Amino acid sequence: MTSLPGGVPAPAPRPSAAVAFCPCPPLLVPAVEGRPAPETTALRAACVEAVTALLGARPEVVVVVGPGAARGERFGAGDGGALRGFGVDLELPFDGRLRPGRRRLPTAHLVGAWLLDQVAFAGTRVGIGPADLGQLLRDLPPTVGVLAMGDGSARRTVKAPGYLDPAAEPFDAAVASALATGDAAALAALDPAEGARLLAAGVPVWRAVGAALAGRHVTAHLRHDAAPFGVGYPVADWVVA
Repeated sequence: MTSLPGGVPAPAPRPSAAVAFCPCPPLLVPAVEGRPAPETTALRAACVEAVTALLGARPEVVVVVGPGAARGERFGAGDGGALRGFGVDLELPFDGRLRPGRRRLPTAHLVGAWLLDQVAFAGTRVGIGPADLGQLLRDLPPTVGVLAMGDGSARRTVKAPGYLDPAAEPFDAAVASALATGDAAALAALDPAEGARLLAAGVPVWRAVGAALAGRHVTAHLRHDAAPFGVGYPVADWVVA
């Protein structure tokens, strides 16, 4: 560690970015799940831990990136989304209070906003799709927080939404390995066609994060990797120098 004159330790340099990778099943929101299941409770706890670690980097802005947003579409204060399609008459804001004429949030961004509420993030929130992540990270000053929302394959078991595909588990294992080792290049190289075939909705988001951070030093922590309902749910966090 370098020191200032007089032997006072210099403050550690701020990271350029911090990332939390979380899946986005609506069941993460307790009102949707109803009676809690052990699998969902463990997943929810892991997501809160990852987002708490993200905030440890002290970002002033957290970019919530997820599927469902069109190129150029951006969500912010006053926008919101509804969970009525999941059996709950509940509408949640992305940031602050809901406003008239608000833009409707995709489910991934709605769950991401709920997670930020759980850790009491009080800074600026921006919601985008994966196509806009790279440019936004170049435009924002350090330290930027990225909450990357996306599920793994929905074809892990015979009871999964897409039924069983033998390729699903190895595909998700490769994603988990990249998240655990901080291998941004491996995320960027994920096959989008194979991801779509395996119903892995997180692939466009993971590819975008990987492309934006390739070549940077990453300290990684994989917190959860399971498929309790036939869908891969990886949870991880990165600190990027």
